[in-house]
Amino acid sequence: MMKRFLFAFLLAFAGTGPASAALKIQSWNLANGAKVLFVENHSIPILDLSVEFDAGSRRDPQGKSGTAELTNAMLARGLRESNTPFAEPAMTEAQISDAIADVAAQRGGGAGGDRGGASLRTLSSRAERDAAVNLLGRLLAHPSFPQSFLERDKARMIAAIKEDETKPESIANKAFWRLLYGSHPYSQTSTVASVESITRDDLVAFHSTHYVANRAVIAMIGDITRAEADAIAQQLTARLPQGAPLPALPGVEAVAATEERIPHPATQAHIMLGLPAVVRGEPDYFPLLVGNYTLGGGGFVSRLTHEVREKRGLSYSVYSYFNPMAQPGPFVAGLQTQKEQTGEALKVVRDTISAFLRDGPTPAELKAAKDNLVGGFALRIDNNRKILDNIAAIGFYNLPLDYLDTWTSRIEKVTAAEVKAAFQRKVALEKMSTVIVGNAK
Repeated sequence: MMKRFLFAFLLAFAGTGPASAALKIQSWNLANGAKVLFVENHSIPILDLSVEFDAGSRRDPQGKSGTAELTNAMLARGLRESNTPFAEPAMTEAQISDAIADVAAQRGGGAGGDRGGASLRTLSSRAERDAAVNLLGRLLAHPSFPQSFLERDKARMIAAIKEDETKPESIANKAFWRLLYGSHPYSQTSTVASVESITRDDLVAFHSTHYVANRAVIAMIGDITRAEADAIAQQLTARLPQGAPLPALPGVEAVAATEERIPHPATQAHIMLGLPAVVRGEPDYFPLLVGNYTLGGGGFVSRLTHEVREKRGLSYSVYSYFNPMAQPGPFVAGLQTQKEQTGEALKVVRDTISAFLRDGPTPAELKAAKDNLVGGFALRIDNNRKILDNIAAIGFYNLPLDYLDTWTSRIEKVTAAEVKAAFQRKVALEKMSTVIVGNAK
């Protein structure tokens, strides 16, 4: 009964939290090298935290794409017995799930292109919090990677890959990253063959290399003090080893613009075009963000929607966005259109991008973009989970601690000339690769 009450209490506060941008982010490093970022917030009796590492798919071994994802997914499949630094028994997946439910906690996590790690939401009361944090520390340090669960997870992953191979949007996305990034690790995507080749030894090696204390980034927001946050960070990383420096990844090299057409029986053609463009935290980001609202990020008020959908009826949805990453992430424009309209729609998209590169936004467009972005900023930090995600990104990508406090002022300061200059530096039509799935002619 008490377990159900605690869980209901936790969910009741799941969507609440501060919406103010005035966030005092405290940051320090532990003696073991882990980086900690903490926001003290006593408005609700909840603690949200995450622990992340340079353990994303860009670190997958050659020919074994999917290793980062599988390693992360299997952290909670079982725990091995450990005697250092604590005497702790082995646990099964079911026992781990029960232990998390017993304290009304919620565990999450995953592996993306750059980062991999785990998150936790728990009551801030000492008994429940300590139990949840202790278990997460074990999951990060001592997963057992049971062979039977590995085979199960591989089978699930392969089934998902096979299903994606029938979907035009998934086919387009994989081809798009391959065209843009060539031999760079960002181009790697999981295949049936790559997942089948992954062994338990691969997971153990990946985990021991990347899930290490000196590269951990711990983000926390919640109903605890600075001293408690420090103790929690130490508790989370006490079992983790020190890691050797990682090998440098290759730079993102310019790849010749390519157009690839892939046949598919879908009634619509799926189109993506773009190029590597922006690194997380670089000065051009804010002008690019403001400008892209006008170009294709502003929904029905964007130029691409106006030209492609409203004026010509060539597509229901058309968009563009920048995806900043640790190394240059892509600028992407995309749409779906009837197959017979592929050529016309693609020409309109390219012409619209070309005109924006040439002229930049009008004064009215610039004002509308800034008003919308500034006015909508509160929605980016309107609960603890969103704030945690932002804090984690600040820590991992080494952004300024006042990044959220200065976000709206930096948007407001962007000029039309800065937008135009940033787009001309980062976006060039002649360098953009194009993928068309569904119309091979």
